[in-house]
Amino acid sequence: MLLQKIIEGIQIVKGEDISIINLKNRENFICDYFVICNGITHNQVYAISQSIEKMTIEKLQKKPWHVEGLKNREWILVDYISIVVHIFQKQLRLYYDIENIWNKNS
Repeated sequence: MLLQKIIEGIQIVKGEDISIINLKNRENFICDYFVICNGITHNQVYAISQSIEKMTIEKLQKKPWHVEGLKNREWILVDYISIVVHIFQKQLRLYYDIENIWNKNS
């Protein structure tokens, strides 16, 4: 249910290229999923993070445990403990390529 509401929050503000990495069967991981998406501008990246928070609070009464990156709005991390959301500006997402990192380590 949490994963679904996070995805809905991303889609409401037109977040792009949503990727879900299942980490449930990997050793030494505290979270079950990484959700990765991107926005085009700093403002859209911020809007995505706000939309996710609004959706999870309104629908599930669940606030994130921790949020990072709100100041520069290039890579915002929203941590729900079981799910960690990475919201990138597109060029930064391409640079870090975290999907490939985790797919290679599976």
